[in-house]
Amino acid sequence: MVQLKEIPVLVHRRTNPDTLARLVELFDARLFDGTVESIPQADRAAVRGMAIMGKVDAALMDALPQLEIISHFGVGYDGVDVAHAVSRGLMVTNTPDVLNDEVADTAVGLLLNTVREFPTAERHLREGRWTSGAYPLTPMTLRGRSIGIMGLGRIGLAVAKRLEAFGLPIAYHNRKPRTDVAYRYLPTLKDLAEAVDTLVIVAPGGAETDRAVNADILQALGPNGVLINVGRGTIVDEEALVEALESGTIRAAGLDVFAREPHVPERLLALPNAVLLPHVASASRATRQAMGQLVIDNLAEWFAKGEAITPVPEVSAAGHVDRKRD
Repeated sequence: MVQLKEIPVLVHRRTNPDTLARLVELFDARLFDGTVESIPQADRAAVRGMAIMGKVDAALMDALPQLEIISHFGVGYDGVDVAHAVSRGLMVTNTPDVLNDEVADTAVGLLLNTVREFPTAERHLREGRWTSGAYPLTPMTLRGRSIGIMGLGRIGLAVAKRLEAFGLPIAYHNRKPRTDVAYRYLPTLKDLAEAVDTLVIVAPGGAETDRAVNADILQALGPNGVLINVGRGTIVDEEALVEALESGTIRAAGLDVFAREPHVPERLLALPNAVLLPHVASASRATRQAMGQLVIDNLAEWFAKGEAITPVPEVSAAGHVDRKRD
């Protein structure tokens, strides 16, 4: 029987505290700061697994000759060089499904805050201004809006079902249409932006979607347009977005993600028609614990059976992973 405590696993020091404590308890956890230089030579030669959220490039993988599995914390894994991992026969996993509802809830909350200005209204009350006058009527409402979703995957579908319950029409753009939904499909992102006034981004990051929401897309969304992003910050051309918000090309934006997190452009921070959150869509303790448990379960399943619970699609498509055995 496999003794997990005897298996060296590389763990980033900034891992969610609940997950970190459990990893240290179950495995021979070797902590590092995310760089090759922070890994002692003895650990580089020993580690067989990695638990991490963020960047895992080819150099980091190649510094670990016994590495078998990269168990990634999060649904998005665009920071992992999966092509290189596949070329080395490594398993790569992520944490889908367990955060769908939390992120979808955040998307809806962010949309409501953006169109109804609830954060600004709360400041009006807290600053004592209500006694001098009521908060102004909001020029926007959710009523009568049409929703376009970029990325109708698991989370996107959860967002769609919530907004459909608000009585709002739903359209979407994916690489290809889904056969299990009745929502309207648009073949290009520009077609989608032209067809709706509210664009919700739930797509993954990476080269394929980098700055996909650019000045042309924002222009197509129009002067009543609202942009909501709970996907990846890199999907939006932030300079074009700032200019669109400043000029009235679109009406407002609600963002949970940014291109260079945790750095947010000063011009964006200054905009009254932008609602900004510090990437907290899945940031409840319950959801992060569930994500962390899936990270751990993937590692445990791999070392016990040579299989993973949630391999990323690229690994599954490759059809082979070299399982190193004792």
